[in-house]
Amino acid sequence: MRAGRHPREVLLGAQAAGAFLPVCDHYSGVEARMRKSLQLQAEFTEEFGACVFDVTLDCEDGAPVGGEADHAALVVALALLADGKARVAVRVHPVDHPAFESDIATIAGAAGRRLCHIMIPKVESVDDVIRAEKALESASAGHLPLQVLIESPAAVQRAFEIAAHPRVQSLSFGLMDFVSSHGGAIPSDGMGVQGQFTHPLVVRAKLEIASACHAWGKVPSHCVVTEFKDTEALGAAARRAAREFGYTRMWSIHPDQIRTILQAFAPSAREIEIATKIIAAAADADWAPVSFEGKLQDRASYRYFWQVLERAHQTGRELPDEIRIYFNPADPPTIHSTETPS
Repeated sequence: MRAGRHPREVLLGAQAAGAFLPVCDHYSGVEARMRKSLQLQAEFTEEFGACVFDVTLDCEDGAPVGGEADHAALVVALALLADGKARVAVRVHPVDHPAFESDIATIAGAAGRRLCHIMIPKVESVDDVIRAEKALESASAGHLPLQVLIESPAAVQRAFEIAAHPRVQSLSFGLMDFVSSHGGAIPSDGMGVQGQFTHPLVVRAKLEIASACHAWGKVPSHCVVTEFKDTEALGAAARRAAREFGYTRMWSIHPDQIRTILQAFAPSAREIEIATKIIAAAADADWAPVSFEGKLQDRASYRYFWQVLERAHQTGRELPDEIRIYFNPADPPTIHSTETPS
């Protein structure tokens, strides 16, 4: 494989903006669970050699009523304890909640340099995004990306407009609020592990959000599966989200869900092998078209196969030396491939 420009620079273009988020976003809001989540993240990072899931410390569901300020202070203390390899985010209260402004001022103001993003729930329009952006700027945390939670039919209708905002990094789907906002028109099994993939209104919402994200180079993040003890059902749901609905990231609400999500979103060993050979051949050809196993490959397919390798890295899969070096910023990609395209 020839040395040269990084495949991200050559192939991804606008898609590079959200290409590098871990595939799992783990939520916790109770102090003991937040501490355990941060410890678990460090253990996974040591095991896989990369940070394979985000930890989002939750104020919206974690803070007791009347105790929002104390909970925000706790979140700051925990975020500041995290080491430099950690990816820690915070879900604050919605923009129309009395605690929103103080959440941002306290958390982003004190710990903004240690956070990877802020999650804003119940976003209804771009106006909500703009309000959150201004609050971050007032807290001297204007560098932080925003991730937003789409939870209503009106928000789904505006998904493309919301995804287009440059501060927005990812859109997540809030399944349970979405179903309950229909006044009983969607049955309760629309929130279940099966119904959420079959009810037409839920399916339409998921596809709209995924399409909006892909149109603007953002990351679509799939909703939780509440049946957290049923790992088989969780794995099936995660695979459907990834392979049928176009999602590249998924929420976890229990530590036991993390490995299952990583496995579901990871490419197979065969996919990694093929992607490695094609990217090596492409780099040797200076990204000109090549023939590989009797099929034409060019920039469009190179982009796909490079994203397979990105996802392999994000899920902690083992990568060959000629690819792994691209993920070590200390070393330039100078290893030569011995593979030749057929």
